Amino acid sequence: MTTSTPTLASQRQWFGHPVGLYVCFFTEMWERFAFYGLKALLFLYLTKHHLFSDNDGYLLLGTYAGLAYALPVVGGLLADKYLGMRKAVTFGGALMAVGMLGMAYRGHAATVEAGQDALAVQIMYASLALVAVGVGFLKPNISTIVGRLYSDTDPRRDSAFTLFYMGINLGAFASSLFVGWIGEAYGWEYGFGSAGIGLLLGLVVFSTQKQHLHGQAEPAKPELLTEKVWGIGREKLIYLLAIFGVLVVQQILQIRFDFGALAAVLGLAEGSHITATEVVAIALTIALLVWWFKFIFVECSPLERANMIVLMVLIAISAVFWGLYEQTYGTWLAYSDRVMNSHTFNLGLFDFTPNAAQLTSVGALFIFLLAIPFAWLWPVLDRKGWNPSAPAKFALGLLFAGLAHFVLQYAALNPQDNGLAGFWWFILAYLVLEIGEMALSPIGLSAVTALSVARVVSLMMGVWFLASAFGEMIAGRFGTLASMPQGTPVPDALAIYADVFATLGWIGVGSAVFMFALTPLLNRQIRQATAQHELDTAAKTA
Repeated sequence: MTTSTPTLASQRQWFGHPVGLYVCFFTEMWERFAFYGLKALLFLYLTKHHLFSDNDGYLLLGTYAGLAYALPVVGGLLADKYLGMRKAVTFGGALMAVGMLGMAYRGHAATVEAGQDALAVQIMYASLALVAVGVGFLKPNISTIVGRLYSDTDPRRDSAFTLFYMGINLGAFASSLFVGWIGEAYGWEYGFGSAGIGLLLGLVVFSTQKQHLHGQAEPAKPELLTEKVWGIGREKLIYLLAIFGVLVVQQILQIRFDFGALAAVLGLAEGSHITATEVVAIALTIALLVWWFKFIFVECSPLERANMIVLMVLIAISAVFWGLYEQTYGTWLAYSDRVMNSHTFNLGLFDFTPNAAQLTSVGALFIFLLAIPFAWLWPVLDRKGWNPSAPAKFALGLLFAGLAHFVLQYAALNPQDNGLAGFWWFILAYLVLEIGEMALSPIGLSAVTALSVARVVSLMMGVWFLASAFGEMIAGRFGTLASMPQGTPVPDALAIYADVFATLGWIGVGSAVFMFALTPLLNRQIRQATAQHELDTAAKTA
């Protein structure tokens, strides 16, 4: 939670919001340009250039993105205790830029006879590690800065995060169109390289406009950064350990543990395994829960405890949503590339036929179109007393995520005359999915900054992204359900996709029903804790 201060009240405003919001908007826009540009190409790059199997491609996509969203727990903690948000964002962006440029080295294409280019594959793993660690420093802290620009009771908070979210998706939209086109038309290296250039632009925006943050992103105790630890200044030591962490992550991305005899006990298929990324995420979660229970019962007031419990429930259920949503870069991407009709748009001066990577921009386009209406909607509903609570909005998000997969199931079961799935059903599925995202994701970011105890807000933002990490890994596991050999006949592939999409649809709808049932309990807990807090405050001042 933030606090109202004269600094916040005196900020320069632009279109009803602090200028600092737009600094964060453009920084995050270019960072997401890079991140989603890489993501739009990654599965296709793995399976077409390095000849990864579908199963291995889905798992690497999930484990890489999972680490990218798990590491913000560490980045948020380091920013809270030592670095401050500005330094963390700058350092994280620099690591990401190097990683993006490293992805531009592709080596020679794999062949059945010669196999993979081992050096190129290792450079790819190192580059993905740089991006993942960089995201760990950048992602939680740029979001936390947005929350610090507003007081706790400012009614513009949800609208601010909705506008901030529009910046994220504007970057994702532009990168999927541009990077997706460059990568497939001219070469993977040009696609990844252009994504890195976008990231550098974001760092320039953030570095040159930091005055508009009014010191909200600076270290709480700057003197700690210069203290010697093992004979090295603490700030330098953090950077060195982060670089060592890149080498560790490079290996983690490649390690899997075979269940062996345990597979039969767990009812898993022979040869089932768990990735090292999943082990790390589980270990982080266990450590986090130990800290969280101690924190809420030892260091929190009843109101803070109630807020933190509600927040943790929201964070946990969001993992299911992201497991469904991130199919857009896995099964949805493969589906559109292999078994769906393309569509040519006549744009006057030229015709435009988007490829599968470029179609990942559709989600961002809908978010961009929906952001302003949703930013307007919540305050209007609030004034009328009809604004759904955060838990109810999360339930709506899950419901729409499930319904989007049923749309794709219908398309797979009802192909067009040429035997391929229809293009416009795919677009409709994206629209339904993004309505769900607008009901959940920006509200989640706002809830983290509003419900967290002030001294751990960056850490809790990292926890929010840890749930996204589990969502990414869940998405990778879901994706393996649709794995198929190269050259699978289209009718057989459509049948596989239809079954998988039906399963995912029921997971979304079932989770929504659970969340709708839980909403009254969560709302009542907040009301009771707030009422007790007001009574205690009145008693102290009487």
